Amino acid sequence: MADAPEKPYRVYRGGRAKGKVPLERVAREERRSARSDGGGPGRIVEKRRRWTWKRWVPLAILLLILLFVVWGVAGYFSLSGGVSDAHGRLPAGTSDVLKPDSGLLISSPTNILLLGTDHSQNGQAGRAADEHSDSMMLLRTDPGRHRLTYLSIPRDLRAAIPGYGDQKINAAMQIGGPKLTIRTVDTLLGSALQVNHVVVVDFSSFQKLIDAVGGIDVNVPENILSNKFDCPYPAGQCGSWQGWRFHKGVQHMSGHEALIYSRIRENKLDPAYSDFTRQQHQQDVMQATLRKLSSFSTFLRLPFDGGSLMAPIATDLSAWQLMQLGWVKFRSSAGGTVHCRLGGDVTDIGGGSYIVGTQENFQVIQTVLGNSAPQPPSSGSLYAPGCTVGATDSKH
Repeated sequence: MADAPEKPYRVYRGGRAKGKVPLERVAREERRSARSDGGGPGRIVEKRRRWTWKRWVPLAILLLILLFVVWGVAGYFSLSGGVSDAHGRLPAGTSDVLKPDSGLLISSPTNILLLGTDHSQNGQAGRAADEHSDSMMLLRTDPGRHRLTYLSIPRDLRAAIPGYGDQKINAAMQIGGPKLTIRTVDTLLGSALQVNHVVVVDFSSFQKLIDAVGGIDVNVPENILSNKFDCPYPAGQCGSWQGWRFHKGVQHMSGHEALIYSRIRENKLDPAYSDFTRQQHQQDVMQATLRKLSSFSTFLRLPFDGGSLMAPIATDLSAWQLMQLGWVKFRSSAGGTVHCRLGGDVTDIGGGSYIVGTQENFQVIQTVLGNSAPQPPSSGSLYAPGCTVGATDSKH
């Protein structure tokens, strides 16, 4: 019987393989795949991973954070240039009478004295050099409570001006500038509420700041028809002009409109309108401006407008402290804002009309410090001291 032909078999590196013999076509594909991948025979080829949203999202977040940091640094340096100029506008020696902070503004309470003056454009002959503070307000930040407290100080309030005796408190600015004004406020409010920082605002230039941030939104508590001041028309038309009008409700104001609103001393539609009402308007304008300055839209413009935003201001605050103040304002809500005012009885002294403080002022100071609940002003007096919480929607 003839010998049967020997069955074919393949030789592998590991010797003979048991089981089925792989097809030639499969072997060729494996060799081709190995060559195209740069590997040798038997190399396992892995598929290339595709970029999915699970990989894109973390990368996008990382890039966004990086952009945010770079933008913030650019805005900080832009703001620093304007702050340096603002330091130069503050009279020499002013910082010497300020009480040092107890910590960072974002974590510790601080007291900032806001002084407003618009003497350069008051329209009265002989008063171009009048430096009386038209507005005097203390802003106390309380980050622990997420609260801001505005304390209005009437310009006609009788106070002891160090070295000059009892006078209207706004005379301190005329006599000794911000330095003497700080010392006077410290004497008035006591050791527990000393001034840490000061901001002097030129209201005639303040309107440029408001315009630079795109205007502000102010809640006007009642319809207003003012007396005739700063007529916007030629002299021949001012005789028939009735005055400035503001309608009740939230109004978007330009810088000029906000300045006029802050200056109104008389409302022909409301006989009870007083100088305290004007101070409340100034608080509203200041609060709306701070709210706009701490907004995200202003942050986006800081690298371009940071320096110009400081043009109407003289202050000792640094750029870093201003950014902390913006964060504190951002963290506070409408319910976390308290509006207070000092007051008293109107008294004639030596031929002049003064507001003489009453015992209720001590209660107001305790409220500003956070040691007492806010009590609204008494309805029986136009100049009664007191505090209100939240949005200022009352008339007086």
